[in-house]
Amino acid sequence: MTPGFLDVPPRFLFFTGKGGVGKTSIACAAAIHLARDGKRVLLVSTDPASNVGQVFGLQIGNTITPITTVEGLSALEIDPEQAAQAYRERIVAPVRGLLPDAEIKSITEQLSGSCTTEIASFNEFTELLTDSDGPVSQFDHVLFDTAPTGHTIRLLQLPGSWTDFLDEGKGDASCLGPLSGLDKQRTRYAGAVAALADPRRTRLVLVARAQRSTLTEITRTHRELAAIGLTHQYVVINGVLPAPAGHSDPLAAAIYEREQEAIAALPDELRTLPLDQVDLKATNIVGVDALESLFAPGAAMPAVDEDPALDVADAPLAALIDELATGDHGLVLCMGKGGVGKTAIAAAIAVALADRGHPVHLTTTDPAGHLSDMLHGTLPNLHVSSIDPAEATRAYRDHVLATKGAALDEQGRSMLEEDLRSPCTEEVAVFQAFSRVIGESRNKFVVVDTAPTGHTLLLLDATGSYHREVARQLGNRHFTAPLMRLQDPGLTKVIIVTLAETTPVLEAAGLQEELERAQIHPWAWVVNNSLAAAHPTTPLLRRRAAAELPEIDKVRSDHADRVAVVPLLATEPVGIPALEALTESPAPAV
Repeated sequence: MTPGFLDVPPRFLFFTGKGGVGKTSIACAAAIHLARDGKRVLLVSTDPASNVGQVFGLQIGNTITPITTVEGLSALEIDPEQAAQAYRERIVAPVRGLLPDAEIKSITEQLSGSCTTEIASFNEFTELLTDSDGPVSQFDHVLFDTAPTGHTIRLLQLPGSWTDFLDEGKGDASCLGPLSGLDKQRTRYAGAVAALADPRRTRLVLVARAQRSTLTEITRTHRELAAIGLTHQYVVINGVLPAPAGHSDPLAAAIYEREQEAIAALPDELRTLPLDQVDLKATNIVGVDALESLFAPGAAMPAVDEDPALDVADAPLAALIDELATGDHGLVLCMGKGGVGKTAIAAAIAVALADRGHPVHLTTTDPAGHLSDMLHGTLPNLHVSSIDPAEATRAYRDHVLATKGAALDEQGRSMLEEDLRSPCTEEVAVFQAFSRVIGESRNKFVVVDTAPTGHTLLLLDATGSYHREVARQLGNRHFTAPLMRLQDPGLTKVIIVTLAETTPVLEAAGLQEELERAQIHPWAWVVNNSLAAAHPTTPLLRRRAAAELPEIDKVRSDHADRVAVVPLLATEPVGIPALEALTESPAPAV
């Protein structure tokens, strides 16, 4: 079966949506389908936490790499750190040996923040869209497996943002590189804008699951991308549970009914778009054979002999809450791959601590996060906020103009205002807002629902860059920077949230390695939405449940100091009562 979004496909296809909906699987399967049709296909990941390599069982990285098992298919992962390193070298190399070492070190420090990382990655992205005679030109189709929604919207907006910034002024050489190169960049960004807005060249595929939250997310995405001229959109609802035979499994019946209700409630503006549904498969979509079966209708499942039921009495979320609540303040960071349920886990922890009388601030750094949709109510001890990039940027600009700009003359103030219009300003503003939240944890509990893995690591990289700059300026003088608070196990508890599936566990392990390199040791892991812990009885769900057990064992034995396993629920944990139920102590065995 060929999905509708692959009918007469243009050269560029973008796959976007909330984290965890299966964008990578859909993008990889589409790339294989086109390659099997004899097309030359380049699959590009713009997600800093890309798992395209894991899906194909290859090391890919920042260079175009042939997928040897699929003729005509190559892949590329835009690695933010590699891109930033190469970008810095292009700027520093021409002046190395001409300037004093101290000056070279200063330039390198200026180019070590998350702003530079974003620009470097973004330049690679625009080059892929505008390359007419380079290595990308040999491909018939370029498919983009993008970062989760909020960051993808920013990526797709940036060609216009940087074009406007360059048209209105000369820009900031510390961000964009030597001024002599700006005309070339202006032309490239304008070409990227034209390519994105041309339906003959670009198609956007909005990927969701049959869940109200992810369908609401792609509705927002549809509106925001349409507002910047990207109107040629398709919808894919992935992982839809086929109708269970009979009604012997209450869990399967409840999931099926919930998904069908969510699909029936699809907003009218999405109903006007072409729509495909992809069935839930019994196994994880890893490897070429599994990817080639993704668009095929679901087949009947043979019975599973072993009982995959998992006794989670020794791993309840309540046990983690009990330990957290022995203190009266601290920072709790819920981290992990998009779509693993970080928001629900963070909200449940915050509600449980507030119910015990602790003052709690629950916030999110995820541009696509919507805590109010999860809570549906208020509690006396609970304050809820979000680090909204637009609001943080506005507040930061106002503060800089009121302080640094107060003593400037008209020309100086005009130059400062131009500098603050740079898209890089948002990165600085979000980092400062995050730093303020960290500071609050000295006298209350602060629970943070973080953005998906890759962008959380970029935020931590900004924290590390700030720490190094402060240390350089202050020398031996005592100071306390945000990174030092994150490294303090007495203050900060990092909880990694994952699913009991191969790719999420691999990515969570990679996140733990990155955190360890920053001297931040995760406090606990939460395995969320476990089928094995929910005791399904239908063959398809039992087979998926059986596949979870080795992954849970791997988390327990290889990675985590503490583990909680949260079962998949018949109803989504939305609203304070449902969140409270997630953290209730399990009833004693009878």
